[in-house]
Amino acid sequence: MISPQSSNYERLEGGLGPSRLGMRNIAWRRIILCLAVSVVVVLLLRPSPERVWNIKGPIWDAPVSIDIGHGHASPRPTDESPTPPVPNSPQHPRPSSHESDPDPSKTVFCAAPHSPSMPLVQYALMIDAGSTGSRIHVYKFHHCGPSPVYEYETFVQKQPGLSAYAGRPDDAAQSLDSLLDVAMRTVPEALRRCTPVAVKATAGLRLLGASQSADILDAVRRRLSTAYPFPLESRDPVAIMDGRDEGVFAWVTANYLMDTIRADSPRMAVPYAVLDLGGASTQIVFEPVFRQHEHEAKLREGEHRYELSFGGKEHVLYQHSYLGYGLMRARKSVHRLVDFVASLRNSTSTGAEIANPCLARGTRRVVEVEVAGSDPATKNVTMFGGDFSGFEACNDIVQLTLAKDAVCQVKPCSFDGVYQPSLMETFRNGKVLLLSYFYDRISPLLPPSSDTTPSSLPGPPPPKPLTVSSLAELAKDVCLGLPSWEQRWAGNPHAMQELADRPEYCLDLTYMYALLRSGYEIEDGREVEIGKQVDGTELGWALGAAIAMVGGELTCTA
Repeated sequence: MISPQSSNYERLEGGLGPSRLGMRNIAWRRIILCLAVSVVVVLLLRPSPERVWNIKGPIWDAPVSIDIGHGHASPRPTDESPTPPVPNSPQHPRPSSHESDPDPSKTVFCAAPHSPSMPLVQYALMIDAGSTGSRIHVYKFHHCGPSPVYEYETFVQKQPGLSAYAGRPDDAAQSLDSLLDVAMRTVPEALRRCTPVAVKATAGLRLLGASQSADILDAVRRRLSTAYPFPLESRDPVAIMDGRDEGVFAWVTANYLMDTIRADSPRMAVPYAVLDLGGASTQIVFEPVFRQHEHEAKLREGEHRYELSFGGKEHVLYQHSYLGYGLMRARKSVHRLVDFVASLRNSTSTGAEIANPCLARGTRRVVEVEVAGSDPATKNVTMFGGDFSGFEACNDIVQLTLAKDAVCQVKPCSFDGVYQPSLMETFRNGKVLLLSYFYDRISPLLPPSSDTTPSSLPGPPPPKPLTVSSLAELAKDVCLGLPSWEQRWAGNPHAMQELADRPEYCLDLTYMYALLRSGYEIEDGREVEIGKQVDGTELGWALGAAIAMVGGELTCTA
């Protein structure tokens, strides 16, 4: 064995072979070795310009140009390096909101834009016209570097959504005024005429029908053009968003904010699978990994395939948007099925109440049931949770709504006959992130986090990881009614209030479990995460869509 203190060791480490010169040159070789080590240490400890740049917060690696029609995104190459931003010192803290921003017309990161042709600060307005409500995201960016850099957002929402104004397009357009007034208060006056705005409607208007939805969108476009100074986005400023882009933009937003797809993200970072549950539709997006020995070694061609270039990496995503399988539509499907079964028993006479196994025991609700081929097309029925209500009985009904027995033409399928690579086979170790109604229903029922309690000090144990089977356990306790609630959530008044105000909580949780377990076939023990915001930024598709908007040509109104 060669001793590390010998000159032979030094030569072997340098790839030179054993020395024949003896010990006489040890001193100068040690000096050279020490100098080399010092240089290496200095290089390793010196922060790279890219890391200094990106440490300031969420930053898009390059302007992204999204082809909405073809579902392809690619960053435009830049040859210039970003100019160093103003340090994030106590005198110049990074603002996290409009309220904490010392000057909304400027930025703490630099004093001048990277390119003289660009403004120092730019805002972008994205209105999410969903099925249950409309939401505005006012995003602030700066141009200290060659790419627009995201700083923070101002977020406000209201109900109902545009689809509630069927046949009244002008009223629908004016319903957005309160949101746009927020933008008027947030965006400095000097920047308003260079702040693009877009309205992207989702599943609610898709279900409304082509004629009525077109009338509403036309009225919204006129209202924006005549009543507000903001320029309309250059491409499809007011439109129904393609379900493909809705899911993929949500995937981009979440994984960017979670630091898994940026150019400086850890090399081994695995992007999250993003499952979004809205009112009228639900989306799934993930990046499957195929192993060569498997029967299916690559993602099949089709509308589900989405190729994305982002952060210097190529991603081949699987995505699908299930129209009609959002939470509110699932409720309607279950109620209609319960009413149909009751009608076979001749129990739907006027004034009769119907037992619904998906309502928590001891609760009642007047529900609107769709009636095919009748005028009016709906009727009100009082339903109640009886002694036989519970998770198992409700799950039996929910399973029927998922159409697991639909014909699967291209295998493997998830539900409703839709092709989907197996998450157990092609996404074995990746994390799963649940958004929107998943978060809204699950979060209030979870124990408060104790992450800040050191493990060495006495205190409550940290909460157990949330798994798919956790949803079934929550649903079981919720469906049993008030005595079960008091036993599990007696110390959580917020949870008790949520449950008391929502008789369909049992149905909602049961549907979520069935969607994950039976629909997407995610195993019971798989850990999942729920999310709503990251560092004050709303998760969802809006940020992904906004960066595509600000990365294009900047057009200002006169």
